[in-house]
Amino acid sequence: MASTAEVNPAFAGNNTGPVLGEAEFREFQQMIFAVAGIHMQASKRTMVAGRLSKRLKALNLQSYAAYGQYLRRDANEKQVAVDLLTTNETYFFREPRHFEFLRDRIVPGHSGRRPFRLWSAACSSGEEAYSAAMVLSDTLGKSGWEILASDISTQVLSKARAGRYPMTRTDKIPEQCLKSYCLRGIGEAEGSLMVDPALRAKMDFRQINLNTRLPDVGLFDVIFLRNVMIYFNSETKQQIVARLQSCLRPGGHLIIGHSETLNGFQNGLEAVMPSVYRAAK
Repeated sequence: MASTAEVNPAFAGNNTGPVLGEAEFREFQQMIFAVAGIHMQASKRTMVAGRLSKRLKALNLQSYAAYGQYLRRDANEKQVAVDLLTTNETYFFREPRHFEFLRDRIVPGHSGRRPFRLWSAACSSGEEAYSAAMVLSDTLGKSGWEILASDISTQVLSKARAGRYPMTRTDKIPEQCLKSYCLRGIGEAEGSLMVDPALRAKMDFRQINLNTRLPDVGLFDVIFLRNVMIYFNSETKQQIVARLQSCLRPGGHLIIGHSETLNGFQNGLEAVMPSVYRAAK
């Protein structure tokens, strides 16, 4: 039997599995910053270890250092790691004042001469985008609007395209929207909810990395960028806001999370209310 001194330093004991050391954590910090512009604080070390541990088991790797080496060789696995480290919790009609503002203040000012376009720019598993779609369908009808929903994570985009959610995650959906746009699962699907196929057909889900040059997506009346900038440093925030601002129509609105602000880098954007900004006309 090996003595304590001979035990692999990647393990803290027989039952705890590999330990994410400081050097390995810095490597993952640098990787996610280079790919997504996300600044992973030291306090996230336990979270990173937990989310990546399943990949060590799946690949039969004995340490996080070995997994880091694997990522440098395998671009597909790097995307898996990005998926695991960038997935954030969301839910339907989160921060409802934004959807009320969309319904009551923004949409009524739309001329109707062209489609109303909205971009959910960090859509995660799709709840934000579908919430906006319900509002637009209620106010503009079944046609006359378009939604682009994007995320860096392919994993959450797959969930978003499927449009299927546990019933326990749908308690914030207004009753009328539940009746009009959602189907309750039966049989094997009992306990889940499916967004109506007609609404899902209106959605364009794409993988887009906001930390790089954007593809040609056209101009939008509204861009949602909520609860994601808290993960960026000031320089990255400024770059991302500038990229998205170039995709706003004159007079279009950029909506961020209630806990976020554009103070110091909202050139050309006027604060309408906390977390809502309008581009110059």
